[in-house]
Amino acid sequence: MSKKNTYPSKAPREKAFLVGVEIFGKEGLLPLDDSLDELALLADTAGLEVVGEITQKLSRPNAKTFIGAGKVNELKALAEDTLSQVVIFDDELSPRHQRELEKLLGENLRLLDRTSLILDIFAQHAKTREGMLQVELAQYEYYLPRLTRAWTHLARQAGGGGGRAGGVGGVGLRGPGETQLEVDRRVIQKRISHIKEELEKVRAHRMRHRDKRKKSRMPIVALVGYTNAGKSTLLNQLAQTDVYVADQLFATLDPTTRRVELPGGYQSLFTDTVGFIQKLPTMLVAAFRATLEEIAEADLLLHVVDISHPNALNHFEAVEETLEGIDAAHIPVLTALNKIDLLSSQETAQETLENYPRAIAVSAQEKIGIPALKKLLQKSLYETYTPILVRLPYQQGNLISIFHESGQIEKIEHERGGVMIQGRLPGRLVAQFDGWEILPEDQSSEEEI
Repeated sequence: MSKKNTYPSKAPREKAFLVGVEIFGKEGLLPLDDSLDELALLADTAGLEVVGEITQKLSRPNAKTFIGAGKVNELKALAEDTLSQVVIFDDELSPRHQRELEKLLGENLRLLDRTSLILDIFAQHAKTREGMLQVELAQYEYYLPRLTRAWTHLARQAGGGGGRAGGVGGVGLRGPGETQLEVDRRVIQKRISHIKEELEKVRAHRMRHRDKRKKSRMPIVALVGYTNAGKSTLLNQLAQTDVYVADQLFATLDPTTRRVELPGGYQSLFTDTVGFIQKLPTMLVAAFRATLEEIAEADLLLHVVDISHPNALNHFEAVEETLEGIDAAHIPVLTALNKIDLLSSQETAQETLENYPRAIAVSAQEKIGIPALKKLLQKSLYETYTPILVRLPYQQGNLISIFHESGQIEKIEHERGGVMIQGRLPGRLVAQFDGWEILPEDQSSEEEI
C-alpha cells in the first residue's frame, strides 16, 4: 500500500469582522455599503477572511467609543459568535477611541482601523529599500500617539518595523524617573528621525535620476489612478515589458519607469506610481513624498480608470482630490477608461467618455485601443509644449538650466549680458519665464530698428 504524498497546508486565515459608520454631513466619496465592500477587499488583500459586518448611522461620533455603547456590545457579541479574531473599522480611530474600544472588546479581539489595515498591506507589498523605509515611517508616526503598552506590543503591530527600531538607543536603559512608555516613545522618535534622514538621501538620489531623465529631452508621463485600475497592465502594453501585475489592491508600491515608443518616432518615459484610494492615510501621503514627486514632475498625467467598476466616477474624483493635495492638479491630464472588455458593449464605454476630460476607451488586458491611445499620447505630449522666445540674463542661470533640461531648444544666441533662446517648453513651466519672454510685437519692433 503506497503512502499518500503529504504537503504542508496553508495556515488558516484570521477571521475579521467589519464596522462601518456614516456620520451625518461627513459622507465619504463612496456610499457606506460600497465603502465596506472596499474594506473587505483590503482585508482580503491583507490575508484576512471577512465573516461579517455591522453598520451604524450617527449625527456625530461617540466621544469615547466612536460607535454607540449599545453598538459596541452588539459588535462584541457578533464577533464572538462568528469566532472573529480581528475587528476592523472603516474609519481612522483616534488614540482615545482605540484605547476605550480595546478595553471593552477584550484581549481576544485585535482592533484595526482602515489606516492600520492599509499600512499592513503596504508593509507586505513594499519590496525596495525606499518602499520599506516609507512604510516603516508611516507605521511609526501612526502608532506613536497610540503607544500605551510595552515595546513588544508595537513591534507586533508595526509589521516587523518595530523590531528594527528596537535596536536603536536600547529600550531597557531608563533615566531617573523615566517610565517604560517614555523610553519607548523616545526610541521611536529617534528611529523616526533616522528614517527621515535616510529618505532625504533617497529623495536626493531620485532627484539626480530625474535630472538625468530631463537631460534626455524625453517628456515624462506619470500613470495615476485608483488602486487596481490596471495601470501596471497598461504600462506593460505600452512599453512591451513585464511589470508585476496582480488582481489585488496595492499590488505595486514602488515606482517603475519604462521607455515607450510613440507614433512618428517619438519617445517618452512612462512612470507607474502607487495607486490611490479614498480615505488614503495622510501619513502615507507624507511618507511617500519622494515617490509622489514623480507625479508632480511629470509633463503629462495618464489617469487610468477602471470603467467597469460601479463606482468609477467616485474613484476618479478620489484621485483628483489626491492630485490636488500633492500640488499636481496643474499638470495636463489624459484619461484612459480601462477594462472596456468587461462592459456589456463598447458602445457603453463610448457613451461614458463624455463624463471624463480628454478620455479614450481602452482594454489593457485585451489590447483594445492601445494604438489609438499611443497616438493621442504623442499628440498630447507635443501639444503641451508651448513655443516661446526668451532673452535671459546670465544671472538667471536657473531658468537657462530649466530650458536646457526640460525644453526643446531650436535656436540659441549668446549676446552681451545674456542669451536668447527660441524653442518649446512644457506648458507647466512657461509661467516661470514671465518677464523674460519676447513677444511677437517686440520681435518685429527689434527687426525694424
